Amino acid sequence: MELIRKRAYARAGLIGNPSDGYGGKTISVIVRNFFAEVVLYEWEDVEIVRTFEERNRFGSVRDLVKDVELHGYGGGARLLKAAIKKFVEYADERRIPLHDRNFSLRYTTNIPRQVGMAGSSAIIVAALRCLMEYYNVDIPKHIQPSLVLRVETEELGIAAGLQDRVIQVYEGVVAMNFASDAMKEADGFRYGSYEPLDPVILPPLYIAYSADRGEPTEVLHNNLRARFLEGDPKVVDAMKKFARLTDEFRAALDRQDLATMDRLIDENFDTRKSICQIASMHVEMIQRARQAGVSAKFAGSGGAIIGLCPDESQFARLRSAMAQIHCEVIRPKLLSEE
Repeated sequence: MELIRKRAYARAGLIGNPSDGYGGKTISVIVRNFFAEVVLYEWEDVEIVRTFEERNRFGSVRDLVKDVELHGYGGGARLLKAAIKKFVEYADERRIPLHDRNFSLRYTTNIPRQVGMAGSSAIIVAALRCLMEYYNVDIPKHIQPSLVLRVETEELGIAAGLQDRVIQVYEGVVAMNFASDAMKEADGFRYGSYEPLDPVILPPLYIAYSADRGEPTEVLHNNLRARFLEGDPKVVDAMKKFARLTDEFRAALDRQDLATMDRLIDENFDTRKSICQIASMHVEMIQRARQAGVSAKFAGSGGAIIGLCPDESQFARLRSAMAQIHCEVIRPKLLSEE
């Protein structure tokens, strides 16, 4: 029996986010500490197997309410269904023949949910990799993130940008440009300029997160999108600033100017705070990290933060400080250990 197993990893926005959906620029890193894994095998019917992570039994009504507040009403099964639908449509529109053998699809994930490390898109990317291999369909690499984004925006109504999907497809470290003059179109999909960078040039990073402090990405992006489209000058100017910060960070990275990189990371969060209402528990994470002497910004929409931390004694102080508010601190793995 043919069995296909594919993974896609968590990610963190290092600089520039959340400007990827607004004509900005970003640099992101893959986080191999966490992954979503999808398994596909030939089966008599097309079957999507729900996992134990999709809870339908709770200790109390309060437990149910908390779960819905953190994770919403849907689980990974809807992501898989939407991914299959868009994959089939992609093939049909291009008259790519698909064989008629059915399959079963299931997933597992250890990516902390709703903390801004792109757990949902990881499931879709892993599923797309399985489908491409099973049907022997080669979707160009630069198109794959755009297809994954359509799964979320068109099928599921999730407000998002390309950044997460780009880094999860390319992996490693990627500098991205989504400015209007950098965007291109091919095969019906728009995509930006994606430049893989050598992970070795990055100084040591940290990521701190807490699953109890999660917030759905829609809480941030739905509001920002509306304000941006309305021409809110604060939001429009902030998106331009995020792009400038990314350019400055890239230049500082080339000359290994850690002090400037730290300043730009902090400024990224401060700019975000100037246009968004941020939960006090998330502000506290940033404050704790900065008090420990490291730079700090959101890795995504909230619930996880990232910054530079080259000194091991400083890393130990950071872990101690974050433990007081029940946050885990890790060194993100950017490279495959194979």
